[in-house]
Amino acid sequence: MKLYEELQARGLIAQVTNEEEIREMINNGKATFYIGFDCTADSLTAGHFMALTLMKRLQMAGNKPIALIGGGTTMIGDPSGRTDMRQMLTKEDIDHNAECFKRQMERFIEFGEGKARMVNNADWLLNLNYVDLLREVGACFSVNNMLRADCYKQRMEKGLSFLEFNYMIMQSYDFYHMFQHMDCNMQFGGNDQWSNMLGGTELIRKKLGKDAHCMTITLLTDSQGKKMGKTAGNAVWLDPKKTSPYDFFQYWRNVDDADVMKCIRLLTFLPLEQIEEMDKWEGSQLNKAKEILAYELTNMVHGEEEAQKALDAAKALFANGGASANVPTVEIEVNGEIGILDILVATKQCSSRGDARRNVDQGGVSVNDVKVDSSSKMFTKEEMTAGDFIVKKGKKSFVKVIVK
Repeated sequence: MKLYEELQARGLIAQVTNEEEIREMINNGKATFYIGFDCTADSLTAGHFMALTLMKRLQMAGNKPIALIGGGTTMIGDPSGRTDMRQMLTKEDIDHNAECFKRQMERFIEFGEGKARMVNNADWLLNLNYVDLLREVGACFSVNNMLRADCYKQRMEKGLSFLEFNYMIMQSYDFYHMFQHMDCNMQFGGNDQWSNMLGGTELIRKKLGKDAHCMTITLLTDSQGKKMGKTAGNAVWLDPKKTSPYDFFQYWRNVDDADVMKCIRLLTFLPLEQIEEMDKWEGSQLNKAKEILAYELTNMVHGEEEAQKALDAAKALFANGGASANVPTVEIEVNGEIGILDILVATKQCSSRGDARRNVDQGGVSVNDVKVDSSSKMFTKEEMTAGDFIVKKGKKSFVKVIVK
């Protein structure tokens, strides 16, 4: 099976322009494509996985990726799917986040001469003269069409700022600039970006002629990507300092039964023939599929050694009900004694004392396999240092507490 057909079989493709030309270019390694990453945090999340693995698949087939760091567009903020305005970041914050992204992307994409390249749209967007931009680009956009775009709908309900309104023009200009200066002929993005991305394609054709060979593909799975990015209100980061390899493993180990095969198809590099056999699995076999998914993705992000440690720790805890040296540890300063609610917040197993209280009241918290039956339960420093102090929330969240 050729690559474009494989992308379809894995459920990745949503909307495309001039499909036959796209198919030919991708299958023959002729695409120079970009995917943009606005650096709104200092780490990529699980929600970026589809973009990263897609870039890797395309590069393996001879296509050339451009990882576009949105140092310029992040200063505006993408309004897509938002009901409120994004937090404004300083240029220093954005530059720091961009450096963090680079280090994480290098685990997926091979950069270098003749291979993938990484660029930052701050290099051209921040130097634009406003009046020149209006004359060169603004005349190519219909305000009526822009206001009908899906990317603005939710923001329109509460009030779309003029700052955000310019995001489509900035993103479109990115493709226009890279088409002219980097031989970039294709753009990929989430399906919620279709309007923004079409803006780039149309800008190129209006400025350079209708025969300009520029193509757009959006991913069917954008909503799934956003779902993957967060769990219980907290982001699942690729940075091990923000989400430990064990917690990362557990996140994927705990996906819903209905989602596990979809995630395997979208995100792993397992052969489709193997995945088709796994599609027949039912009942307890789905737990094995979740283990495979968690191991494969943890291996990609954190390496084989950390993936194996996480797998061994999970098996020790879930199969034997005991502690393991590989369970994530959290250091807590204790002076005299500390309450279970503060412990749950300090270990980041709960987002607040209220969240912690609900979990305790619902019988979902235990310490060393003994259920905590009161939200006012206190533990002394001596109790916590007498041996392993393992806090369990729900069925799958374990943390070993180390007292400072």
